[in-house]
Amino acid sequence: MAINGFVSAQRGKEGRVYVREITAYVKARNTGSRAVNISYEAFFRVVSGGYWVKLGSGRTHVPAGGAIEPTEVGSSTRPCGPVKVEIRVHARADGAAWSGWSTAGTAQCQT
Repeated sequence: MAINGFVSAQRGKEGRVYVREITAYVKARNTGSRAVNISYEAFFRVVSGGYWVKLGSGRTHVPAGGAIEPTEVGSSTRPCGPVKVEIRVHARADGAAWSGWSTAGTAQCQT
């Protein structure tokens, strides 16, 4: 099983405040010969002094030799600012250990 996590950040505006919608995604490829169910979860934090907060989690079925397209795990809306944020994602097949963390971050407020 190959798991990748990544993040997207999109700029928006709520009233007078510019915000960024930060979304965590997971993508998985089953390299084995049997179908598997996987669980995944994503966490978010502000790098300078923040603590990890769970953004979301889920489960899906991946056929043998198949893959799941990028799937949204969770999102957070933050005010724009010079603060770096980080999202991490991990996953596991039923009965297996959790994968290592796939981490992505952004300090930008861009489209």
